[in-house]
Amino acid sequence: MKLANIFLAVAIALGIVFLSGLGIWQLKRLAWKQGLIARVENNLSASPLSLDDVQQMHQQGEDIEYRPMRVSGVFDHAREQYFYATHKGNPGYFVYTPLKLNSGAHIFVNRGYVPLQKKSANTRALGQVAGRLEINGLARSAPQAKPNSFVPDNDLQKNIYYWKSLAQMKAQAFGPDGSQIIPFFVDAGATPNAQKLPVGGVTRIKFTNSHLQYALTWFGLAGALLVVGGFFLFGRIRTNS
Repeated sequence: MKLANIFLAVAIALGIVFLSGLGIWQLKRLAWKQGLIARVENNLSASPLSLDDVQQMHQQGEDIEYRPMRVSGVFDHAREQYFYATHKGNPGYFVYTPLKLNSGAHIFVNRGYVPLQKKSANTRALGQVAGRLEINGLARSAPQAKPNSFVPDNDLQKNIYYWKSLAQMKAQAFGPDGSQIIPFFVDAGATPNAQKLPVGGVTRIKFTNSHLQYALTWFGLAGALLVVGGFFLFGRIRTNS
C-alpha cells in the first residue's frame, strides 16, 4: 500500500474514533441530564421545609438543591450583591440580599431579576420592602469554585458576580469577620406584584435534553465516514494496484 493511502486510512480511522468519542460523551451527558431532571423533579415535589430542617440536611451532607423552604427575617438592602444573568433573553442582574434572622445570622436570598439600568437600589425603591417578612423559595447550594475556566472572575470592585461565591459575597457585604452566614442560598419565589423589582421566581427548573439526538448524530457521522471513506480508500487502492 502506498504511503498516501496509509495516511488516508489513518486519517479515516482517527476521524471515526473522534466522532464516536463525541457520541459516547453525549451518551454520558444524557445520563447526567436525566439524573438532574429526576433529581430536580423529586426535590421540587417535596413539602416545604423550615430553615432549621434544611440546615440539618446540609450539615448531614444530604441533597438540598431545589428543596422548597420557608425562612423569615428582615432584608438588609444596603448590602445587596449582584449576579450577572439573563432573564427571558434580557441581560441584567439577580439581586442577592442578606436576610437577617432572629438569631442574628444572615442568609443570602436571590430576590430575582433587575435590568442592567436598575442595578442601583435607589432606582427601584418600591421593591425595597421593609420589616419582617416570610420568604418562600428554593434552597440552593453554594459552589466552592468557578464552574470552569471560561467563567470570568467576579468583579468585586463593581459588585458584579459571574459565579456565586458565598465567601466573597460575605466578605464584600460584611467584611472578613462579619456576620454569621448560613452556608447556602435561597432563591425566592415569584413576587406578588410583577411591576416591582426585583422580579422573583427566576430559578431555572426546566432543562432541555437533546443529548440522545446529538449522540445519534455523531455516531451517524462516524458511520458515514466509515462507509464513504472506506469506499474511497478501497477505490484508490484498486486504482494504484
